[in-house]
Amino acid sequence: MKNALIVALDFPGAAETLTFLDPFEEEKLFVKIGMELFYSSGPSIIGRIKERGHGVFLDLKLHDIPHTVMKAMRNLALLDVDLVTVHAAGGKQMMEAALEGLEAGTPAGKKRSGCVAVTQLTSTSEQQMNQEQLIKGKLEDSVLHYASLTKQAGLDGVVCSTHEAGRIHTEVGTSFLTVTPGIRLVSGNHHDQKRVATPEEARRLGADAIVVGRAITDDNNPLQAYHTVLQAWEGVLR
Repeated sequence: MKNALIVALDFPGAAETLTFLDPFEEEKLFVKIGMELFYSSGPSIIGRIKERGHGVFLDLKLHDIPHTVMKAMRNLALLDVDLVTVHAAGGKQMMEAALEGLEAGTPAGKKRSGCVAVTQLTSTSEQQMNQEQLIKGKLEDSVLHYASLTKQAGLDGVVCSTHEAGRIHTEVGTSFLTVTPGIRLVSGNHHDQKRVATPEEARRLGADAIVVGRAITDDNNPLQAYHTVLQAWEGVLR
């Protein structure tokens, strides 16, 4: 999971997704399946992607009462994905229940899926957090609080912006994963993201994994775009 480049498959259905993956026969990707694709195509899309040898990050951001999240995670554990998400705002008890469900649902002999908690969405600004969520103070402090709570609950890491990754590692631990969306190339469109960074900046700021969607999937040559992002990301690692 460390140093991973995760490709967000934000497509409306299975046909578009599999067509996108066709040029990647020689590549073993780590891909993100979010709500749009999962809700349109169901669990079967996971198996079809895994048959091609790709790793899967199932990003459904569960946020409900602890009992419901636990039961949902027991079912998701059967899908044999590599990583799943909950919302840290659901609280410590809910996150503990998510982990309990994952462990209970993982078949014997299999490794449980990793579980990370979403802190503040990268589309959220500090002003929005203050005025709409009524959380006072700095956005970075809110993210750090959620990260600490996630660590206490026993989860593997958090989803945050690149700008909080370094402080999370300093205060919560270097083995605690920071998965960072909002990655854009220098010339890229920010779309609805507020807290963004280039792949090079993400690595320098301490991100463990980056999630890249439209910079790759909207490109006329997605295979080439993937390698461009990968080179930018890995170039900092050398």
